[in-house]
Amino acid sequence: MLDGRDFEAAERMIDDWQAGIDERAARARELSARLSRLSARARSDDRLVTVTVGAAGDLVGLELDERTRQRPAAETARTILKTLRAAQARLTAAVADATAETVGADSPTGRAVLASYAGRLGGA
Repeated sequence: MLDGRDFEAAERMIDDWQAGIDERAARARELSARLSRLSARARSDDRLVTVTVGAAGDLVGLELDERTRQRPAAETARTILKTLRAAQARLTAAVADATAETVGADSPTGRAVLASYAGRLGGA
């Protein structure tokens, strides 16, 4: 049979458990908001190509210097792809930072987020 102290202890345990859930949910919402605002930019070594990727790692901006017209198209294409991968790698690093700062990189949520980005971006 539970006495008053046992009941109070059980209530405190439930309240603590609920507070933990609420705190984790708030951190997950914060991470989601931060991730939705992320983007990353990279410039090729020759400074002829600049690429910007959005929060999902998709190409949202491409700037080509006029000097690219003097290069073979295949070379420009390779430079664009290499620069895109560099921008995606920067995005992945920013995702890792945001994840570590909010939910923790080693938490189940953190591991899922990082695995999702690695899967979509091929480990950029």
